[in-house]
Amino acid sequence: MTMAETFALTRTSDPAVLAHLEAVLASQSFSQAMGLGILWATRGDCALTLPARPDLTQQDGFFHGGAVAAFVDVAGGYAAWSIAPPGHNVLTVEYKTNFLKPAVGRRLIGHGRVKRGGKSLIVTEIDIYGETDAAGTTGAGLSLCATALQTLMQLPPAA
Repeated sequence: MTMAETFALTRTSDPAVLAHLEAVLASQSFSQAMGLGILWATRGDCALTLPARPDLTQQDGFFHGGAVAAFVDVAGGYAAWSIAPPGHNVLTVEYKTNFLKPAVGRRLIGHGRVKRGGKSLIVTEIDIYGETDAAGTTGAGLSLCATALQTLMQLPPAA
């Protein structure tokens, strides 16, 4: 495994950030329907999981590009939410995803990182890995399958 792959799997969560992102996940029916989970979360950095399911695949058995793109959006959004002030919302302005190879494995791991956090815009970068098991070992085989850059806007709490 590369250093980036190891990092994506082995971080320890900041309890306050993790609790905040778990509350965000609990409020998002789309993310719940996809089956997303939070692997770990710190300020400006997080890793999410997306388990493989037949309804998320395309004709060749790979994760569908639309599912990967949605996962990119959420992973970057959660990284942005981890630095947003309490009560603020974050909304995607744009993102560009490069698909590097077919997304395969028992699950995907999305590693979102804040590249720059401004007062109104946050830029994140996201790497998506396919994870396969070798003799049941978590993280035994990670393969970078997509990378992305995303811009989000922060919105203050509604008055």
